[in-house]
Amino acid sequence: MVPMNQPTVEQFFRTFALTNFEVSKDEKKLFFTSNMSGKMNIWAMDLPGTFPYLFSQYDESCGGIQTDPEGRHVFAQFDKDGDENYHIYTLPYEGGIPKPFITGKSEDKFFLSETSEDGNRVYYNTSEGNPSFLNTYVHDLGTGKKTLLHEGEEAATTLSTVSPEEKTFVYTSAFANTYVISFVDIDGEKVDLTPNREEVHVSGGAVYANEDHIYFITNYDSEYAYVALFDIKTRSFKPVLTFEDEGVSTIKWDKKEGLLYVVTEKGVQDYLYSFDVSTEKLEAIDTPVDVVAQIQVAASGNVYVLGMSASKPANMFKRENGAWEQLTNNRVLGVSPEEMVEPGVVTYKSFDDMEIEALLFKPHEENDNGYTVFWPHGGPQAAERKFYRSLFQCLAYEGYTVFAPNFRGSTGYGSEFVKLVEQDWGEGPRLDCMAGVDWLFDQGITSKEKLFLVGGSYGGYMALLLHGRHADSFKAVIDIFGPSDLTTFVGSVPPHWKPMMERWLGDPERDKERFIKDSPITYLDDMVKPMLVIQGAKDPRVVKEESDQIVAKLREIGREVEYIVLEDEGHGFSKKDNEIYVYTSCLEFLDQHQD
Repeated sequence: MVPMNQPTVEQFFRTFALTNFEVSKDEKKLFFTSNMSGKMNIWAMDLPGTFPYLFSQYDESCGGIQTDPEGRHVFAQFDKDGDENYHIYTLPYEGGIPKPFITGKSEDKFFLSETSEDGNRVYYNTSEGNPSFLNTYVHDLGTGKKTLLHEGEEAATTLSTVSPEEKTFVYTSAFANTYVISFVDIDGEKVDLTPNREEVHVSGGAVYANEDHIYFITNYDSEYAYVALFDIKTRSFKPVLTFEDEGVSTIKWDKKEGLLYVVTEKGVQDYLYSFDVSTEKLEAIDTPVDVVAQIQVAASGNVYVLGMSASKPANMFKRENGAWEQLTNNRVLGVSPEEMVEPGVVTYKSFDDMEIEALLFKPHEENDNGYTVFWPHGGPQAAERKFYRSLFQCLAYEGYTVFAPNFRGSTGYGSEFVKLVEQDWGEGPRLDCMAGVDWLFDQGITSKEKLFLVGGSYGGYMALLLHGRHADSFKAVIDIFGPSDLTTFVGSVPPHWKPMMERWLGDPERDKERFIKDSPITYLDDMVKPMLVIQGAKDPRVVKEESDQIVAKLREIGREVEYIVLEDEGHGFSKKDNEIYVYTSCLEFLDQHQD
Protein backbone atom coordinates (compact mmCIF):
# COMPACT_ATOMS: atom_id res chain seq x y z
CA MET A 1 0.00 0.00 0.00
CA VAL A 2 1.06 3.56 -0.64
CA PRO A 3 1.19 5.39 2.72
CA MET A 4 -1.22 8.33 3.02
CA ASN A 5 0.52 11.65 3.36
CA GLN A 6 -0.67 13.95 6.11
CA PRO A 7 -0.97 17.63 5.16
CA THR A 8 2.00 19.76 6.09
CA VAL A 9 1.86 23.25 7.56
CA GLU A 10 3.01 24.73 4.26
CA GLN A 11 0.03 23.30 2.36
CA PHE A 12 -2.35 25.65 4.17
CA PHE A 13 -0.27 28.63 3.04
CA ARG A 14 0.01 27.48 -0.58
CA THR A 15 -3.38 28.95 -1.34
CA PHE A 16 -3.17 32.12 -3.36
CA ALA A 17 -4.26 35.70 -2.99
CA LEU A 18 -6.86 36.76 -5.57
CA THR A 19 -7.63 40.48 -5.65
CA ASN A 20 -8.52 43.47 -7.84
CA PHE A 21 -10.20 41.70 -10.71
CA GLU A 22 -11.51 43.36 -13.85
CA VAL A 23 -13.65 41.88 -16.64
CA SER A 24 -13.19 43.27 -20.15
CA LYS A 25 -16.14 44.97 -21.80
CA ASP A 26 -16.72 42.03 -24.17
CA GLU A 27 -16.30 39.54 -21.27
CA LYS A 28 -13.63 37.66 -23.19
CA LYS A 29 -10.87 38.42 -20.69
CA LEU A 30 -10.74 38.31 -16.90
CA PHE A 31 -7.82 40.08 -15.23
CA PHE A 32 -6.89 39.70 -11.56
CA THR A 33 -3.92 40.08 -9.25
CA SER A 34 -2.48 37.03 -7.56
CA ASN A 35 0.71 35.60 -6.07
CA MET A 36 0.35 32.29 -7.93
CA SER A 37 3.95 32.63 -9.10
CA GLY A 38 5.11 33.31 -5.54
CA LYS A 39 5.04 37.08 -6.05
CA MET A 40 2.17 39.42 -6.83
CA ASN A 41 1.44 39.90 -10.51
CA ILE A 42 -1.50 40.41 -12.85
CA TRP A 43 -2.93 37.19 -14.23
CA ALA A 44 -5.55 36.72 -16.93
CA MET A 45 -8.02 34.16 -18.22
CA ASP A 46 -9.49 33.99 -21.71
CA LEU A 47 -13.16 33.34 -21.09
CA PRO A 48 -15.04 31.07 -21.33
CA GLY A 49 -11.90 29.03 -20.79
CA THR A 50 -10.67 28.86 -17.23
CA PHE A 51 -6.90 28.40 -17.47
CA PRO A 52 -5.06 31.37 -15.91
CA TYR A 53 -1.84 32.68 -17.39
CA LEU A 54 0.72 35.25 -16.26
CA PHE A 55 -0.25 38.62 -17.76
CA SER A 56 2.26 41.04 -16.23
CA GLN A 57 5.89 40.32 -15.52
CA TYR A 58 6.64 42.73 -12.72
CA ASP A 59 6.59 40.84 -9.37
CA GLU A 60 5.05 43.71 -7.39
CA SER A 61 1.72 44.36 -5.69
CA CYS A 62 -0.96 45.73 -7.97
CA GLY A 63 -3.49 48.06 -6.36
CA GLY A 64 -5.91 48.38 -9.27
CA ILE A 65 -6.61 47.45 -12.90
CA GLN A 66 -8.44 49.38 -15.63
CA THR A 67 -9.08 47.88 -19.06
CA ASP A 68 -9.46 49.82 -22.28
CA PRO A 69 -13.02 49.27 -23.58
CA GLU A 70 -11.60 49.00 -27.12
CA GLY A 71 -9.16 46.25 -26.13
CA ARG A 72 -6.02 48.27 -26.89
CA HIS A 73 -4.23 48.16 -23.52
CA VAL A 74 -4.54 47.69 -19.78
CA PHE A 75 -3.68 50.20 -17.04
CA ALA A 76 -2.45 49.06 -13.64
CA GLN A 77 -0.95 50.61 -10.53
CA PHE A 78 2.05 48.94 -8.91
CA ASP A 79 4.03 49.73 -5.76
CA LYS A 80 7.54 48.65 -4.70
CA ASP A 81 8.04 45.94 -2.04
CA GLY A 82 4.77 46.83 -0.35
CA ASP A 83 5.57 50.54 0.20
CA GLU A 84 2.09 51.50 -1.16
CA ASN A 85 3.57 54.28 -3.27
CA TYR A 86 1.63 53.23 -6.36
CA HIS A 87 2.53 54.48 -9.84
CA ILE A 88 0.49 53.88 -13.00
CA TYR A 89 1.73 51.60 -15.77
CA THR A 90 0.37 50.42 -19.10
CA LEU A 91 0.50 46.94 -20.61
CA PRO A 92 -0.35 45.56 -24.05
CA TYR A 93 -3.76 43.92 -24.15
CA GLU A 94 -2.04 40.56 -24.62
CA GLY A 95 0.19 41.12 -21.60
CA GLY A 96 3.90 41.66 -21.06
CA ILE A 97 6.20 43.90 -19.09
CA PRO A 98 4.49 46.99 -17.63
CA LYS A 99 5.77 50.33 -18.90
CA PRO A 100 5.68 53.50 -16.76
CA PHE A 101 2.79 55.76 -17.79
CA ILE A 102 1.91 58.19 -14.99
CA THR A 103 4.77 58.33 -12.49
CA GLY A 104 6.78 60.73 -10.36
CA LYS A 105 9.20 60.62 -7.47
CA SER A 106 9.46 57.36 -5.55
CA GLU A 107 7.57 58.83 -2.60
CA ASP A 108 4.67 60.07 -4.75
CA LYS A 109 1.42 58.11 -5.05
CA PHE A 110 -0.74 57.77 -8.15
CA PHE A 111 -4.11 56.04 -7.75
CA LEU A 112 -6.17 54.93 -10.73
CA SER A 113 -9.77 56.09 -10.58
CA GLU A 114 -11.36 55.10 -13.90
CA THR A 115 -11.13 55.36 -17.65
CA SER A 116 -13.66 57.10 -19.88
CA GLU A 117 -16.25 54.97 -21.67
CA ASP A 118 -14.39 55.43 -24.98
CA GLY A 119 -11.07 54.60 -23.30
CA ASN A 120 -9.42 57.85 -24.39
CA ARG A 121 -9.03 59.47 -20.97
CA VAL A 122 -7.66 58.20 -17.67
CA TYR A 123 -8.71 59.72 -14.35
CA TYR A 124 -6.41 59.43 -11.36
CA ASN A 125 -5.62 60.84 -7.92
CA THR A 126 -2.14 61.73 -6.78
CA SER A 127 -0.15 62.99 -3.81
CA GLU A 128 2.23 64.78 -6.20
CA GLY A 129 2.18 68.43 -5.22
CA ASN A 130 -0.39 67.82 -2.48
CA PRO A 131 0.75 64.95 -0.20
CA SER A 132 -1.78 65.59 2.57
CA PHE A 133 -4.99 66.13 0.60
CA LEU A 134 -4.35 64.71 -2.92
CA ASN A 135 -5.22 66.14 -6.33
CA THR A 136 -7.30 64.69 -9.16
CA TYR A 137 -6.26 64.80 -12.83
CA VAL A 138 -7.51 63.55 -16.17
CA HIS A 139 -4.94 62.41 -18.72
CA ASP A 140 -5.92 62.64 -22.40
CA LEU A 141 -4.34 59.74 -24.28
CA GLY A 142 -4.63 61.47 -27.64
CA THR A 143 -2.86 64.71 -26.75
CA GLY A 144 -0.85 63.50 -23.76
CA LYS A 145 -2.18 66.49 -21.83
CA LYS A 146 -3.03 66.19 -18.15
CA THR A 147 -5.63 68.53 -16.65
CA LEU A 148 -6.13 69.32 -12.97
CA LEU A 149 -9.77 68.65 -12.08
CA HIS A 150 -9.72 69.09 -8.34
CA GLU A 151 -7.24 70.24 -5.71
CA GLY A 152 -7.78 68.58 -2.35
CA GLU A 153 -8.09 70.70 0.79
CA GLU A 154 -9.04 70.09 4.43
CA ALA A 155 -9.17 66.30 3.93
CA ALA A 156 -7.80 63.64 1.60
CA THR A 157 -10.09 63.90 -1.44
CA THR A 158 -10.40 61.37 -4.25
CA LEU A 159 -12.47 61.05 -7.40
CA SER A 160 -15.21 58.49 -6.82
CA THR A 161 -16.84 58.31 -10.26
CA VAL A 162 -17.47 60.21 -13.48
CA SER A 163 -20.82 60.73 -15.22
CA PRO A 164 -21.39 58.86 -18.51
CA GLU A 165 -20.88 62.04 -20.56
CA GLU A 166 -18.02 63.20 -18.28
CA LYS A 167 -19.88 66.39 -17.39
CA THR A 168 -20.08 65.95 -13.62
CA PHE A 169 -17.76 64.28 -11.11
CA VAL A 170 -18.37 62.75 -7.68
CA TYR A 171 -15.63 63.11 -5.06
CA THR A 172 -15.18 61.86 -1.50
CA SER A 173 -13.35 63.72 1.26
CA ALA A 174 -12.24 61.58 4.20
CA PHE A 175 -11.96 63.40 7.54
CA ALA A 176 -11.96 60.00 9.32
CA ASN A 177 -13.13 56.47 8.62
CA THR A 178 -16.49 57.46 10.09
CA TYR A 179 -16.65 60.95 8.59
CA VAL A 180 -16.53 60.88 4.79
CA ILE A 181 -18.31 63.51 2.72
CA SER A 182 -19.31 63.03 -0.92
CA PHE A 183 -20.03 65.89 -3.30
CA VAL A 184 -20.69 66.31 -7.00
CA ASP A 185 -18.83 68.86 -9.08
CA ILE A 186 -21.37 70.52 -11.42
CA ASP A 187 -19.67 73.04 -13.71
CA GLY A 188 -17.20 73.88 -10.95
CA GLU A 189 -19.81 74.11 -8.20
CA LYS A 190 -19.43 71.59 -5.36
CA VAL A 191 -22.80 70.24 -4.24
CA ASP A 192 -22.96 67.84 -1.29
CA LEU A 193 -24.86 64.60 -1.86
CA THR A 194 -26.21 64.60 1.71
CA PRO A 195 -28.21 67.45 3.33
CA ASN A 196 -25.72 68.47 6.02
CA ARG A 197 -21.98 67.91 5.75
CA GLU A 198 -21.43 69.09 9.33
CA GLU A 199 -23.26 66.05 10.70
CA VAL A 200 -20.71 63.28 11.14
CA HIS A 201 -21.56 60.49 8.69
CA VAL A 202 -20.17 58.47 5.79
CA SER A 203 -21.16 58.72 2.12
CA GLY A 204 -19.48 57.07 -0.83
CA GLY A 205 -19.58 54.24 -3.34
CA ALA A 206 -21.42 56.38 -5.88
CA VAL A 207 -22.66 55.07 -9.25
CA TYR A 208 -24.37 56.98 -12.06
CA ALA A 209 -27.59 55.44 -13.35
CA ASN A 210 -27.63 58.15 -16.02
CA GLU A 211 -26.36 61.70 -16.42
CA ASP A 212 -28.78 63.08 -13.80
CA HIS A 213 -29.16 60.36 -11.16
CA ILE A 214 -26.49 59.25 -8.68
CA TYR A 215 -27.05 56.31 -6.37
CA PHE A 216 -24.69 56.15 -3.42
CA ILE A 217 -24.16 54.64 0.03
CA THR A 218 -24.54 56.66 3.22
CA ASN A 219 -25.40 56.32 6.89
CA TYR A 220 -26.59 59.93 7.07
CA ASP A 221 -29.02 60.19 10.01
CA SER A 222 -28.99 56.40 10.38
CA GLU A 223 -27.31 53.66 12.37
CA TYR A 224 -26.78 51.46 9.30
CA ALA A 225 -25.62 52.46 5.82
CA TYR A 226 -28.29 52.48 3.12
CA VAL A 227 -28.74 53.37 -0.57
CA ALA A 228 -29.71 56.97 -1.39
CA LEU A 229 -30.43 58.85 -4.61
CA PHE A 230 -29.17 62.29 -5.56
CA ASP A 231 -30.99 64.02 -8.43
CA ILE A 232 -28.68 66.50 -10.17
CA LYS A 233 -31.49 68.46 -11.85
CA THR A 234 -33.47 69.05 -8.65
CA ARG A 235 -30.42 68.76 -6.37
CA SER A 236 -32.45 66.60 -4.04
CA PHE A 237 -31.49 63.76 -1.69
CA LYS A 238 -33.70 60.72 -1.06
CA PRO A 239 -33.14 57.40 0.78
CA VAL A 240 -34.26 54.57 -1.51
CA LEU A 241 -33.24 51.28 0.16
CA THR A 242 -32.73 50.67 3.87
CA PHE A 243 -32.21 47.55 5.97
CA GLU A 244 -33.07 47.06 9.61
CA ASP A 245 -29.77 45.62 10.85
CA GLU A 246 -27.59 45.29 7.75
CA GLY A 247 -25.27 47.96 6.43
CA VAL A 248 -24.82 48.46 2.70
CA SER A 249 -21.16 48.14 1.73
CA THR A 250 -21.17 48.05 -2.09
CA ILE A 251 -23.55 48.92 -4.94
CA LYS A 252 -23.17 48.28 -8.66
CA TRP A 253 -25.42 49.47 -11.48
CA ASP A 254 -26.82 47.10 -14.10
CA LYS A 255 -27.48 49.45 -17.02
CA LYS A 256 -29.10 46.74 -19.12
CA GLU A 257 -31.80 45.81 -16.59
CA GLY A 258 -32.03 49.02 -14.57
CA LEU A 259 -31.03 47.18 -11.41
CA LEU A 260 -28.81 47.91 -8.47
CA TYR A 261 -26.80 45.03 -7.10
CA VAL A 262 -26.39 45.62 -3.40
CA VAL A 263 -23.94 43.97 -0.99
CA THR A 264 -24.68 44.31 2.72
CA GLU A 265 -22.72 43.31 5.79
CA LYS A 266 -24.15 42.01 9.01
CA GLY A 267 -21.58 41.14 11.61
CA VAL A 268 -19.34 38.40 10.23
CA GLN A 269 -21.14 37.78 6.93
CA ASP A 270 -22.20 39.48 3.67
CA TYR A 271 -25.48 39.30 1.74
CA LEU A 272 -26.28 40.07 -1.90
CA TYR A 273 -29.47 41.57 -3.35
CA SER A 274 -30.82 42.95 -6.61
CA PHE A 275 -33.03 46.05 -6.43
CA ASP A 276 -35.23 47.21 -9.28
CA VAL A 277 -35.21 51.00 -8.95
CA SER A 278 -38.42 51.44 -10.97
CA THR A 279 -40.58 48.87 -9.15
CA GLU A 280 -38.61 48.95 -5.84
CA LYS A 281 -38.59 45.14 -5.88
CA LEU A 282 -35.83 43.72 -3.69
CA GLU A 283 -34.61 40.17 -4.33
CA ALA A 284 -32.18 38.25 -2.13
CA ILE A 285 -29.55 36.32 -4.08
CA ASP A 286 -27.86 33.24 -2.66
CA THR A 287 -24.10 33.39 -3.07
CA PRO A 288 -21.44 30.65 -3.03
CA VAL A 289 -19.40 32.66 -0.50
CA ASP A 290 -19.87 34.22 2.93
CA VAL A 291 -17.82 37.37 2.23
CA VAL A 292 -18.02 39.34 -1.03
CA ALA A 293 -14.71 41.09 -1.59
CA GLN A 294 -15.52 42.58 -5.00
CA ILE A 295 -18.39 42.61 -7.47
CA GLN A 296 -18.65 43.75 -11.10
CA VAL A 297 -21.69 43.89 -13.39
CA ALA A 298 -20.90 43.45 -17.08
CA ALA A 299 -22.76 45.23 -19.88
CA SER A 300 -24.59 41.96 -20.56
CA GLY A 301 -25.99 41.92 -17.04
CA ASN A 302 -23.77 39.02 -15.96
CA VAL A 303 -22.45 39.40 -12.42
CA TYR A 304 -18.87 38.59 -11.42
CA VAL A 305 -17.93 38.14 -7.77
CA LEU A 306 -14.69 37.61 -5.88
CA GLY A 307 -15.37 36.10 -2.48
CA MET A 308 -14.48 33.56 0.15
CA SER A 309 -15.64 31.76 3.26
CA ALA A 310 -13.85 30.82 6.46
CA SER A 311 -12.98 27.36 5.13
CA LYS A 312 -12.81 28.27 1.41
CA PRO A 313 -10.03 30.44 -0.06
CA ALA A 314 -10.77 33.36 -2.39
CA ASN A 315 -12.28 32.44 -5.75
CA MET A 316 -14.09 34.17 -8.59
CA PHE A 317 -17.59 33.34 -9.74
CA LYS A 318 -19.86 34.34 -12.60
CA ARG A 319 -23.65 34.56 -12.33
CA GLU A 320 -25.50 34.17 -15.61
CA ASN A 321 -29.24 33.52 -15.97
CA GLY A 322 -29.55 33.07 -12.22
CA ALA A 323 -26.87 30.37 -11.89
CA TRP A 324 -23.36 30.68 -10.43
CA GLU A 325 -20.30 29.27 -12.19
CA GLN A 326 -16.97 29.03 -10.35
CA LEU A 327 -14.21 30.42 -12.58
CA THR A 328 -11.17 29.67 -10.42
CA ASN A 329 -10.21 26.72 -8.27
CA ASN A 330 -8.14 28.14 -5.46
CA ARG A 331 -8.08 25.56 -2.65
CA VAL A 332 -5.92 23.87 -0.05
CA LEU A 333 -4.26 20.97 -1.84
CA GLY A 334 -4.20 17.71 0.06
CA VAL A 335 -6.82 18.82 2.59
CA SER A 336 -10.39 17.61 2.26
CA PRO A 337 -13.33 19.93 3.04
CA GLU A 338 -14.08 17.72 6.06
CA GLU A 339 -10.65 18.50 7.50
CA MET A 340 -11.28 22.25 7.38
CA VAL A 341 -12.96 24.04 10.28
CA GLU A 342 -16.06 26.22 10.12
CA PRO A 343 -16.17 28.78 12.95
CA GLY A 344 -18.95 29.11 15.42
CA VAL A 345 -20.42 32.56 16.04
CA VAL A 346 -20.63 33.33 19.77
CA THR A 347 -21.50 36.37 21.86
CA TYR A 348 -20.46 37.48 25.31
CA LYS A 349 -21.06 40.45 27.61
CA SER A 350 -18.27 42.97 28.07
CA PHE A 351 -17.39 45.00 31.18
CA ASP A 352 -20.31 47.40 30.59
CA ASP A 353 -22.80 44.72 29.46
CA MET A 354 -22.26 45.57 25.78
CA GLU A 355 -22.69 42.46 23.65
CA ILE A 356 -19.61 41.43 21.68
CA GLU A 357 -19.68 38.95 18.80
CA ALA A 358 -16.76 36.64 18.10
CA LEU A 359 -15.69 33.80 15.83
CA LEU A 360 -14.63 30.58 17.54
CA PHE A 361 -12.64 28.04 15.53
CA LYS A 362 -12.53 24.71 17.35
CA PRO A 363 -10.22 21.97 16.07
CA HIS A 364 -11.57 18.53 15.38
CA GLU A 365 -11.65 16.63 18.64
CA GLU A 366 -8.99 14.12 17.61
CA ASN A 367 -6.55 16.99 16.86
CA ASP A 368 -7.24 19.22 19.89
CA ASN A 369 -3.98 20.05 21.67
CA GLY A 370 -5.68 22.00 24.48
CA TYR A 371 -4.20 25.40 23.56
CA THR A 372 -6.02 28.51 22.35
CA VAL A 373 -4.91 31.51 20.27
CA PHE A 374 -6.57 34.84 21.08
CA TRP A 375 -6.65 37.02 17.93
CA PRO A 376 -7.56 40.74 18.13
CA HIS A 377 -8.17 41.89 14.56
CA GLY A 378 -6.53 44.80 12.74
CA GLY A 379 -8.10 48.06 11.68
CA PRO A 380 -9.26 48.86 14.29
CA GLN A 381 -12.31 49.97 12.27
CA ALA A 382 -12.56 46.61 10.52
CA ALA A 383 -13.80 43.21 11.70
CA GLU A 384 -12.95 39.55 11.84
CA ARG A 385 -15.34 37.95 9.41
CA LYS A 386 -15.98 34.64 7.70
CA PHE A 387 -13.11 35.04 5.29
CA TYR A 388 -10.38 32.51 4.75
CA ARG A 389 -7.24 32.87 6.81
CA SER A 390 -4.58 30.27 6.14
CA LEU A 391 -3.22 30.84 9.63
CA PHE A 392 -6.54 30.04 11.31
CA GLN A 393 -7.11 26.83 9.38
CA CYS A 394 -3.53 25.74 9.94
CA LEU A 395 -3.76 26.47 13.67
CA ALA A 396 -7.00 24.50 13.90
CA TYR A 397 -5.46 21.59 12.00
CA GLU A 398 -2.51 21.65 14.39
CA GLY A 399 -4.94 21.44 17.31
CA TYR A 400 -5.30 25.07 18.41
CA THR A 401 -8.60 26.73 19.18
CA VAL A 402 -8.80 30.27 17.70
CA PHE A 403 -10.91 33.01 19.27
CA ALA A 404 -11.40 36.26 17.31
CA PRO A 405 -13.63 38.92 18.94
CA ASN A 406 -15.18 41.92 17.19
CA PHE A 407 -14.60 44.42 19.99
CA ARG A 408 -16.04 47.95 19.99
CA GLY A 409 -14.88 49.84 16.93
CA SER A 410 -15.50 46.87 14.63
CA THR A 411 -17.50 47.32 11.46
CA GLY A 412 -20.73 45.48 10.70
CA TYR A 413 -22.58 46.44 13.89
CA GLY A 414 -23.79 49.95 13.16
CA SER A 415 -22.22 53.40 12.95
CA GLU A 416 -22.19 54.16 16.68
CA PHE A 417 -20.40 50.91 17.48
CA VAL A 418 -17.66 51.75 14.95
CA LYS A 419 -17.12 55.20 16.47
CA LEU A 420 -16.50 53.78 19.96
CA VAL A 421 -12.82 53.18 19.21
CA GLU A 422 -12.16 56.76 18.11
CA GLN A 423 -9.85 58.49 20.59
CA ASP A 424 -10.11 55.33 22.67
CA TRP A 425 -7.70 52.79 21.25
CA GLY A 426 -6.55 51.34 24.53
CA GLU A 427 -9.41 51.32 27.07
CA GLY A 428 -12.80 50.10 25.79
CA PRO A 429 -11.43 47.70 23.13
CA ARG A 430 -8.85 46.37 25.60
CA LEU A 431 -11.52 45.67 28.20
CA ASP A 432 -13.70 44.03 25.54
CA CYS A 433 -10.80 41.74 24.75
CA MET A 434 -10.23 40.91 28.40
CA ALA A 435 -13.95 40.16 28.81
CA GLY A 436 -13.48 37.72 25.94
CA VAL A 437 -10.52 36.17 27.74
CA ASP A 438 -12.64 35.77 30.89
CA TRP A 439 -15.43 34.21 28.79
CA LEU A 440 -12.97 31.64 27.45
CA PHE A 441 -11.92 30.81 31.01
CA ASP A 442 -15.50 30.65 32.30
CA GLN A 443 -16.54 28.35 29.45
CA GLY A 444 -13.67 26.02 30.21
CA ILE A 445 -12.27 26.46 26.71
CA THR A 446 -8.81 27.43 27.90
CA SER A 447 -6.78 28.65 30.87
CA LYS A 448 -4.06 31.19 31.60
CA GLU A 449 -1.45 28.49 31.13
CA LYS A 450 -2.73 27.57 27.67
CA LEU A 451 -3.69 30.88 26.05
CA PHE A 452 -1.49 32.49 23.40
CA LEU A 453 -1.90 36.07 22.15
CA VAL A 454 -1.35 36.85 18.44
CA GLY A 455 -2.27 39.97 16.44
CA GLY A 456 -1.33 42.06 13.41
CA SER A 457 -1.47 45.82 12.74
CA TYR A 458 -3.93 47.27 15.29
CA GLY A 459 -4.20 43.67 16.49
CA GLY A 460 -0.43 43.75 17.00
CA TYR A 461 -0.82 46.95 19.01
CA MET A 462 -3.53 45.29 21.09
CA ALA A 463 -1.37 42.19 21.59
CA LEU A 464 1.42 44.41 22.94
CA LEU A 465 -0.95 46.38 25.16
CA LEU A 466 -2.66 43.29 26.56
CA HIS A 467 0.75 41.80 27.23
CA GLY A 468 1.87 44.91 29.09
CA ARG A 469 -1.30 45.26 31.16
CA HIS A 470 -2.53 41.66 31.53
CA ALA A 471 0.53 39.46 31.12
CA ASP A 472 -0.71 36.91 33.66
CA SER A 473 -3.53 35.90 31.32
CA PHE A 474 -1.26 34.71 28.50
CA LYS A 475 1.38 32.10 27.83
CA ALA A 476 3.33 33.93 25.09
CA VAL A 477 2.78 36.78 22.60
CA ILE A 478 3.25 37.42 18.86
CA ASP A 479 3.09 40.98 17.48
CA ILE A 480 2.95 41.38 13.69
CA PHE A 481 3.73 45.00 12.65
CA GLY A 482 1.85 46.62 15.53
CA PRO A 483 2.35 50.22 16.78
CA SER A 484 4.18 50.40 20.09
CA ASP A 485 4.02 54.13 20.92
CA LEU A 486 0.97 56.18 19.90
CA THR A 487 2.92 59.43 19.87
CA THR A 488 5.57 58.23 17.43
CA PHE A 489 2.92 56.32 15.44
CA VAL A 490 0.85 59.48 14.81
CA GLY A 491 3.92 61.29 13.56
CA SER A 492 4.97 58.56 11.14
CA VAL A 493 1.81 57.65 9.23
CA PRO A 494 1.53 58.50 5.49
CA PRO A 495 0.87 62.22 4.89
CA HIS A 496 -2.66 61.71 3.52
CA TRP A 497 -3.59 59.86 6.73
CA LYS A 498 -2.57 62.74 8.99
CA PRO A 499 -5.71 64.87 8.52
CA MET A 500 -7.71 61.93 9.85
CA MET A 501 -5.61 61.26 12.95
CA GLU A 502 -7.31 63.86 15.17
CA ARG A 503 -10.71 62.16 15.09
CA TRP A 504 -9.28 58.65 14.84
CA LEU A 505 -6.72 58.76 17.62
CA GLY A 506 -6.41 62.28 19.03
CA ASP A 507 -3.76 64.95 19.42
CA PRO A 508 -0.41 63.89 20.96
CA GLU A 509 -0.02 67.19 22.81
CA ARG A 510 -3.57 67.76 24.02
CA ASP A 511 -4.10 64.06 24.78
CA LYS A 512 -0.60 63.38 26.05
CA GLU A 513 -1.71 61.57 29.21
CA ARG A 514 -4.04 59.27 27.29
CA PHE A 515 -1.41 58.59 24.63
CA ILE A 516 1.00 57.53 27.35
CA LYS A 517 -1.61 55.41 29.14
CA ASP A 518 -2.66 53.64 25.95
CA SER A 519 0.84 53.09 24.52
CA PRO A 520 2.25 49.56 24.95
CA ILE A 521 5.76 50.96 25.41
CA THR A 522 4.60 52.42 28.74
CA TYR A 523 4.32 48.91 30.19
CA LEU A 524 7.69 47.42 29.30
CA ASP A 525 8.41 46.26 32.86
CA ASP A 526 5.26 44.15 32.87
CA MET A 527 5.95 42.44 29.53
CA VAL A 528 7.41 39.28 31.03
CA LYS A 529 6.19 36.55 28.66
CA PRO A 530 8.16 35.25 25.65
CA MET A 531 7.59 37.35 22.53
CA LEU A 532 7.96 37.15 18.77
CA VAL A 533 7.86 40.45 16.85
CA ILE A 534 7.52 40.62 13.06
CA GLN A 535 7.95 43.74 10.93
CA GLY A 536 8.12 44.74 7.26
CA ALA A 537 11.00 47.10 6.58
CA LYS A 538 9.02 49.00 3.90
CA ASP A 539 5.84 49.31 5.97
CA PRO A 540 4.36 52.80 5.34
CA ARG A 541 1.54 52.47 7.88
CA VAL A 542 3.38 51.14 10.92
CA VAL A 543 6.99 52.04 10.25
CA LYS A 544 9.84 49.76 11.24
CA GLU A 545 10.89 52.09 14.07
CA GLU A 546 7.69 51.14 15.94
CA SER A 547 8.93 47.59 16.30
CA ASP A 548 12.62 48.50 16.57
CA GLN A 549 12.07 50.65 19.64
CA ILE A 550 10.06 48.19 21.68
CA VAL A 551 12.31 45.24 20.81
CA ALA A 552 15.42 47.22 21.76
CA LYS A 553 13.97 48.41 25.07
CA LEU A 554 12.73 44.94 26.02
CA ARG A 555 16.09 43.39 25.26
CA GLU A 556 17.78 46.07 27.34
CA ILE A 557 15.89 44.84 30.40
CA GLY A 558 16.61 41.21 29.62
CA ARG A 559 13.33 40.07 28.09
CA GLU A 560 13.11 37.12 25.70
CA VAL A 561 12.21 38.61 22.30
CA GLU A 562 12.62 37.08 18.85
CA TYR A 563 12.58 39.65 16.05
CA ILE A 564 11.99 38.99 12.34
CA VAL A 565 12.37 41.86 9.86
CA LEU A 566 11.30 41.34 6.24
CA GLU A 567 13.44 43.66 4.13
CA ASP A 568 11.21 43.44 1.04
CA GLU A 569 7.73 43.72 2.58
CA GLY A 570 5.41 46.46 3.73
CA HIS A 571 2.23 46.19 5.79
CA GLY A 572 1.47 42.59 4.86
CA PHE A 573 2.86 39.95 2.56
CA SER A 574 3.26 40.42 -1.18
CA LYS A 575 5.60 37.45 -1.53
CA LYS A 576 4.43 33.92 -0.80
CA ASP A 577 7.79 32.73 0.53
CA ASN A 578 7.78 35.52 3.11
CA GLU A 579 4.24 34.66 4.20
CA ILE A 580 5.12 30.99 4.61
CA TYR A 581 8.31 31.84 6.50
CA VAL A 582 6.52 34.19 8.89
CA TYR A 583 3.59 31.94 9.71
CA THR A 584 5.79 28.85 9.96
CA SER A 585 7.91 30.82 12.44
CA CYS A 586 4.73 31.73 14.35
CA LEU A 587 3.69 28.08 14.58
CA GLU A 588 7.17 27.02 15.68
CA PHE A 589 7.13 29.74 18.33
CA LEU A 590 3.76 28.56 19.68
CA ASP A 591 4.88 24.93 19.68
CA GLN A 592 8.09 25.80 21.51
CA HIS A 593 6.17 27.50 24.31
CA GLN A 594 3.73 24.74 25.07
CA ASP A 595 4.29 23.02 28.39
